[in-house]
Amino acid sequence: MPRKLEFHVVHASGEDDIHKAGDLNYHGPLAKGWVASRFCLYPQDIVIQLEGRARLRKIQILSHQFLIPTKIEFFVGDVPEGTTPLLENARYTRLGYVSLSDNEKTGFKARELKSVHVDAVGMFLRLNIHKNHINKHNLYNQVGIVAINVIGEVIRKPSDITDPDLFVDVSDNRPVDKDPGVEGFFNKPDYISPLDDLAFDMYQDPEIAQIIRRLERKKQEAVLQERYEYAKKLKEAITELQKVGEKLGKMEVEKRQAVENEDYDTAAAKKVQIDEFRLQIYRDLNVYDLLEPTGTRHPVPVEFESYRQQTPPRLMELDRSSPPMMMHSPLPMNYDERPLPAMKSKGGGAPPPEAPPGGPATPHSERALPVQRPPPLPEEEVEPEINQEPEPMTEVDLREASTAIDVFGYPLVSKAYSKTWSYREDALLAVYKQMQELAVRDKEEAKTMMRAAIFLVKRGIDDKVYAVFKAALNLLRLILTDFVPKHKIPKQDISSAVERTLQNLFHKSGETVKRSRDDAKKFIFELAEFPDVKPSQAVPHECVKPIKLTVAPRLAQSRAEIVEKLYKTHGLNDGLTLDNMMGFCTVALNHNAGEVREVTERIIKQLYRDHGTAVKNYLPPDDEKARKNTLWRQLFEFFDKVDGKPSKSDLRKQKQDDEAKKQEEIVALQKQLQDLRQMNNTKEAEKENAKPAARKKPELKKPLPKKNPKRADEDEVSTFNTERICIFCSERNDAFTEEGLDIHYWKSCPMLKRCANCKQVVEIATYTDHVLTECEAKSNFGKCPRCSEAIPRAELDQHIADKTCNPFKPNMNHCPLCHENLSGHEDGWKDHLMTREGCKQNPRRLIALNKQPTGGAKGGARQPPSKISRPTAKKTPR
Repeated sequence: MPRKLEFHVVHASGEDDIHKAGDLNYHGPLAKGWVASRFCLYPQDIVIQLEGRARLRKIQILSHQFLIPTKIEFFVGDVPEGTTPLLENARYTRLGYVSLSDNEKTGFKARELKSVHVDAVGMFLRLNIHKNHINKHNLYNQVGIVAINVIGEVIRKPSDITDPDLFVDVSDNRPVDKDPGVEGFFNKPDYISPLDDLAFDMYQDPEIAQIIRRLERKKQEAVLQERYEYAKKLKEAITELQKVGEKLGKMEVEKRQAVENEDYDTAAAKKVQIDEFRLQIYRDLNVYDLLEPTGTRHPVPVEFESYRQQTPPRLMELDRSSPPMMMHSPLPMNYDERPLPAMKSKGGGAPPPEAPPGGPATPHSERALPVQRPPPLPEEEVEPEINQEPEPMTEVDLREASTAIDVFGYPLVSKAYSKTWSYREDALLAVYKQMQELAVRDKEEAKTMMRAAIFLVKRGIDDKVYAVFKAALNLLRLILTDFVPKHKIPKQDISSAVERTLQNLFHKSGETVKRSRDDAKKFIFELAEFPDVKPSQAVPHECVKPIKLTVAPRLAQSRAEIVEKLYKTHGLNDGLTLDNMMGFCTVALNHNAGEVREVTERIIKQLYRDHGTAVKNYLPPDDEKARKNTLWRQLFEFFDKVDGKPSKSDLRKQKQDDEAKKQEEIVALQKQLQDLRQMNNTKEAEKENAKPAARKKPELKKPLPKKNPKRADEDEVSTFNTERICIFCSERNDAFTEEGLDIHYWKSCPMLKRCANCKQVVEIATYTDHVLTECEAKSNFGKCPRCSEAIPRAELDQHIADKTCNPFKPNMNHCPLCHENLSGHEDGWKDHLMTREGCKQNPRRLIALNKQPTGGAKGGARQPPSKISRPTAKKTPR
């Protein structure tokens, strides 16, 4: 099982006076690392010797924040068998190289951690460090490495696991107190513990780090012994101690900074604070009992002070070199490319490399440093001997992706779980290639590969990076259009794959990024048309499932738009029915987002256009209660419009308009009737004054008692004529009350006519005078000197020039309706307008003829005297 290998630096081609090469032997928050001498020649070499001959699996390099080399080459060295393991006897094999970023994007405040996976055997590791990146902070063209970590396996003799000497230390033939099951010989032989990662030591307090390693070993032993409650306690304690270790590491840096500033009061306070905090945590977590110093299978007494790593010699001297200042950023332990504590030094003597300006003066910054990922290497520079691979997967991820790992292997799946998007994209492209090249063999193998690929596709669809998302879509398209028919995958597996990925596509269609949202919806429409997917009708069935009212507005809107587009494309076919469509719509109409309801209304309206009243069966009844809701009222009014019915709002509006128009007519009629009453009163007065003298009897010859009956008779006739007789046409009718006469004047009296311009009712005999002198439109008319009629001014000149009108004759009347001259005697107008041979252009003449019997007036009453029934006032003089 690979583990962290001990090493020490045996050679360095150059070093700074303050940052010695020996500092690489220590890992911790206070580590300074190695810096090359000023204006040195490149390349620089560093050689480390391992604790023994080992198989190297992983090499980690933590670069300086601004003293950055352009690239580092790796060489593994070994000595021939039987030769003394000295540096001079080593023979090196080149593994390859890695390039480092110039770090400009982070402002030279983050340090780059490079992790490369190798497979080589040797006792020495040589780093060939090339020239530096040029920047304004690197004044002396130096390069620096903060820490080196090597993970691998010490080669034992013999290598056969069944050999009893496998667990015997070859140095002194003492049994190794390590359980082979715990060490991983029987399970996960390539597993690398996060506790061996360089980032763990660079963040953690050394004492806490040692306790965590002990507790981790105890946890593995407890699992083998099936002491699961104890293992659970150990796991919780490890999690808490990792947080505590980071905090203690930060406090330790602050204490060292106070010592460098000769602020001993602060340093003493920090020391007390660190010790109290450490002991308090030990008591709270009950660390001593968890370590089980007695009663264990391998009793190991625990003395906390013995775990404290000795202070490196360079810190014992307390020279003028300043302790490091760490930029703290708590990050997960299993992440390879993360910002690690950046340190800077100050002091006397030779000035150290200058730190970037603009940083705070405090010894410790609380700001989290950004992750710096180096640019990808050009293809021509990548060498097959060394591969940059992503960070190892966590236990949870391993369990989750176990099926995919069995099919595609751990290296590929670990890329799919990487925090670097280019690795995730590469993983999907690699799966695409494998599935494309898979030969037609066992159907079960193809089904297993398809399930594993769908698992990775789901992760890719949910990815925030657009390139990874597109790669996932391309892989899914390959599976459903090429892989499925090629390997004859059963329909149930196809439906399962579609249903599993559709949920991720629906979620993607509700993203804020328009490009990803549109691509997701477009692929759903494309998915519904795939030859092997369309018969299953899985896409429409999943799309029309009712949504939850709590779903995000953008996601619900996208879902409704998908349903709308599917209906426009397929209609009620291929899995879409009126029942499931309306089931979706009735739920979506209750969503609190107006955009969702708007799209849903469009779907319902289109369904009603296509399928009519069947849609109403899924909606509330169309009554006044439902129409009080604006949403339902708008829908029902649209339905009425489609059916050709006036909507109720239109009917109400029309009724209101009719009532308003009727009211206006009533007002106009009342005004006209008032004028007619006034005219009636005037005519009655004139008639009384115009009685013939012959019919009057001298008052002297008649006694007074005989005069009164005559006056009573005249008063009776006058009252009768006034109340029951039309004063214009002399028609007598019992219905001629005051209101009945008004209606008669307005509609049927043959002696009257409504003016076409002002809508007033006037006598036909005086119509021409009315138009020329009284009408509101009198300015638009002129009098023809030939026929004396009122002619529109626009036509007057042409009318006079044509000379086609019937000329007016003196002492005669001229009809404005038929343009004929008629007799000028008193009954001339009545004979012309009311008799059968009279004016053919008078529409009311026939009404009067139909009403009046041949023998006399309506009702059999006697004809009133002519002096009363024949009005003489307002005759048009001719």
